[in-house]
Amino acid sequence: MTATPPIEADAAIIGAGPVGLFQVFELGLLEVRAHVIDALPHVGGQPAELYPGKPIYDIPAIPVCSGQELVDALMKQIAPFAPTFHLGHEVSVVQRQDDGRFLVETARGLRLLAKAVFIAAGVGAFQPRPLKVPGIEAFEDTQLFYRVHDPARLVGRHLLVAGGGDSALDWAIHFATHPEHRAASVVLLHRRDGFQAAPAVVARMRALCEAQQMQFMVGQVTGFEEAAGRMTAALVTGPDGVTRRVALDALLAFFGMSPKLGPIAHWQLAIERKQLVVDTERFATSEPGIFAVGDINTYPGKKKLILCGFHEATLAAYGALPHIFPGKDVFFQYTTSSTQLHKVLGVAPPPPDEH
Repeated sequence: MTATPPIEADAAIIGAGPVGLFQVFELGLLEVRAHVIDALPHVGGQPAELYPGKPIYDIPAIPVCSGQELVDALMKQIAPFAPTFHLGHEVSVVQRQDDGRFLVETARGLRLLAKAVFIAAGVGAFQPRPLKVPGIEAFEDTQLFYRVHDPARLVGRHLLVAGGGDSALDWAIHFATHPEHRAASVVLLHRRDGFQAAPAVVARMRALCEAQQMQFMVGQVTGFEEAAGRMTAALVTGPDGVTRRVALDALLAFFGMSPKLGPIAHWQLAIERKQLVVDTERFATSEPGIFAVGDINTYPGKKKLILCGFHEATLAAYGALPHIFPGKDVFFQYTTSSTQLHKVLGVAPPPPDEH
């Protein structure tokens, strides 16, 4: 059988987080169509996956927005460029071809042939740190959750929330207080009476415990009880060595996310401390035609901020043009005044300045 020919593309973007989405925008302004690949089944990357409801305060001109609101706004912004998304695909191979283009393959059989590749994969593929209790994995996604995608599923349930970071406390507070998502009971469990969450969040949690709207326990899950194929209780061992039974309907475990560089580590790119080394003129990697933007890259003075990733995506787009449109002169233009960019964006030109 003959393999299906790869999809030909100007640019392949690996990662559909905020920086990857903004990379679509900057390439679109330069009339470059992009294919976007992400291992997650939805766009948004880290903000959508880890803190969709948490406020972000350092996006220019937006005093505050949630992670999901930022992702939604970026999707609206890139809509005129109609990027092609390939979600639920982990890229396994990036290989230069004889004609200078790159063959991009995923574990599920997707094949692209791209003139330039932009790696915007955050710090790699996030995997939740699992609860190390033998046999408990059988309840994953039914009663054991490492992420909350649909809070409505847990309304009216007895919840045990394990963890001491922002995610654990935020979700415990959410289910204890949200009028539409309130649980029957919420018990927050952490191995010690100290937290890695924001002080205001810790204070809020303690106030709710004082008001008997939720409970806090010190200890760790060391086992579970089940009946008729369902988990009925967690066995919690405290610092005193005593194991107690905590009845539950669902267990939410937030022990942090472990970033895994994954296949990127084998693409023969210069790497320093699990990050891709880039220059600060074009954000090019050690392989010409491959660029890295956002948390995946490193350079002197690097700051892991979304707004810095936006800047990197802008320069990477211009840096890639010689690979995408060889020999073509591209002039810098402003979106406020360029009729060409107005056409690309599908917007009406502004009225003439009266002054």
